[in-house]
Order: sequence, then structure tokens, then C-alpha cells
Amino acid sequence: MLVAVLLAATGVWALYTRLSTTTAIRDGAPSWSPDSRRIVFYSERGGPADLWVMDADGENRKQLTATQADEGGPVFSPNGKQIAFDTDRDGNFEIYVMDENGENARRLTDNPARDVSPAWSRSGRKIAFMSDRDSRPNFDIYLMNPDGTGVERVTTRDSNWFPQFSPDGLQLAFHVGRDVHVLDLATKTLRKLTHDPANGMYPTWSRDGMQIAFMSWRNGRTEIFTMNADGSNQQPIVTMPSGGAIDPRWSPDGTRIAFVHVSEERAQDDQNANDHRIIYVVDVASGKTTRLSR
Repeated sequence: MLVAVLLAATGVWALYTRLSTTTAIRDGAPSWSPDSRRIVFYSERGGPADLWVMDADGENRKQLTATQADEGGPVFSPNGKQIAFDTDRDGNFEIYVMDENGENARRLTDNPARDVSPAWSRSGRKIAFMSDRDSRPNFDIYLMNPDGTGVERVTTRDSNWFPQFSPDGLQLAFHVGRDVHVLDLATKTLRKLTHDPANGMYPTWSRDGMQIAFMSWRNGRTEIFTMNADGSNQQPIVTMPSGGAIDPRWSPDGTRIAFVHVSEERAQDDQNANDHRIIYVVDVASGKTTRLSR
């Protein structure tokens, strides 16, 4: 079974096998519940990726899906009652939604292209996702209603990755190539906030919309940074003793950022399916990191 992952060095998709029989912990894509008390994530310990949920301290892990497909990109709905995710259970990647307990899964997109990485607006009225349906091999950002209707393409050039709504729902942050951009949904104005080689990827908003966290390897290894929403004051907040820190997600209460610790120092380093991928959280105020994956 294969899953699409980002080769951040080139800004394109690659495929790598996730059917390792290793006992390594392989968790990723952490995303918070609206009350910041739970984290949904994927885990591929010894097989294809399934979705799990755990308490915000790493306790009470519960498996939500058990298919032979590859499941990823989970995100809670704003009321916490549903989880959107991407899966190739139909033979190609589509966006699905299910109840928070893993039941009642239903498909939202139905397209031969790859539809991945859903993101829910805080109002619950829109889901953003990325797809290569109109510009293959490049990806664009799309919006749709929570029932899958009303699909609207909002980017039309370059390749655009991993959208995240601002708290007020008026903007989308994502990265284009190796830099964070913010799109004003009303005017379609696109602002570039990082400038490669001082690059930025996987953006995530703070609760008040005043800051954005992101990953960058501008210092020679992959770290988590924060910056003001206008791109000023870019500062590292997570540098691991070894390996890299990727895929940050800011908690809705604003106090913590979940991320994934990987063995690769840089995003463009070769990945080893037998290496650990560990979910951590960092306390924004103190900078203290805590391991959640066990």
C-alpha cells in the first residue's frame, strides 16, 4: 500500500511504501480536537496507515479505522463530532468523513485525481483540500461544502500544498514550492511570507490568528518556527537534539503545538520506513517538549 507524501525539497509528490513489518512507532499528521483534549493521527505500526485518536497527554489511544487502505490527513470538525480524512480505499485518494468514533464513513469527493489533506473552517461551513484534478502533476487548493457539494478551485498556478484556514475563515495559509503563502479568499490576493532559502512549509494558525507556525530547514536541519501573521519575527521554537521536526499543528486553546519528530535531519533526506516517527507537543510559553507516541 502506498501513500502520497511531500518531497519538500522539490515541492512535488512522491510515493513510498508504508507496508513495513518493523515494530517501529510510525505515527504522523497529528490534529487537535476543538477542545484541545484529544489528538487524531495516523499510525502505521507494522502495516498500512490507519487512523487513531488519543488524549492530549498520549493516553487512551483508540484505533478508529482498520482497513487495508492508506488513511491519512485526519482533522476534527469544529463541533468535534466528525473527522475528515483522505484515503485510497476506493483505489485512488478521496476525501472522506466519519463520526468521531470511526463509524459511518462516507465519501465526499469522487474524482480520478488525488484529493487529499482536508482542512475544516472554524465555522464548519467549508472544507479546503488539495487536488491535482485540474493541473496534474501540480496541486491546487479547492473549497467544498461539508457534504461534498459546491467544489470551488481557488488557486490556478504553481503547486499548492496543505491548506489551513485562518480562525476567522477569511484566509488560507499553505505553501507554494518551499514558502508559506496566505490567500485572501475574498480578493484572491496571495501574499508570500517566507523567502527560500529562509523557507517555510506546513503552516498552521494560532488561535487568535496573530501568528503562524511552520517547518523550515533554513538552518541546515528541519525545525519548527513561529512568525507573525504578516511574516515578521520568524523565530525557531523547536529544535530536536537529533533528527527533524515536521508537520506542526497549533492547539485550538493556543497553548501547544503538536509536531512529528523524524530521523531525517532535513525534509529532502531519504526516508526509511523502519525508522520511528514520533508525535510530540511543545508548550508555546516555555518551549518544553513532551513525547506522546509510545
